[in-house]
Amino acid sequence: MVESAAKKIGQSRIIGRQALKSWDDLVLYCRTAMAEKQIEEFRALFLDRQNQLIADEILSTGTVDYTPIYPREVMKRALTLSASAMIIVHNHPSGDPTPSKADIQMTKQLDEISKSLGIVLHDHLIIARGSEYSFKSEGLL
Repeated sequence: MVESAAKKIGQSRIIGRQALKSWDDLVLYCRTAMAEKQIEEFRALFLDRQNQLIADEILSTGTVDYTPIYPREVMKRALTLSASAMIIVHNHPSGDPTPSKADIQMTKQLDEISKSLGIVLHDHLIIARGSEYSFKSEGLL
């Protein structure tokens, strides 16, 4: 029940608002939703032209150290929602937010595909219990 209440509070700070207006609100929202998960989860925050959150969807769940990500399915959903931009997020249950080679490769692939479709990939966040990793902040996007 406490987890559910915390999630609602985090969501109330971002749903219907500019997802990129406050970095802290975005991180809190993602951390509340997935930092304590015991398996990897991949989600996408789909945004409209004003960076308002259209949808937050879990697109894949996996194991303790892997979740399959299919760029085709991510882009299919973005097009269905008429999203202009997106932020992709996944968690690392290990507590270490450092991206794997596969994380980096998939992000580059999604960035290339999204650009060709006119959709902006604002960031890829990796959420861990005590920290996060931003591909944009680290110069990988």
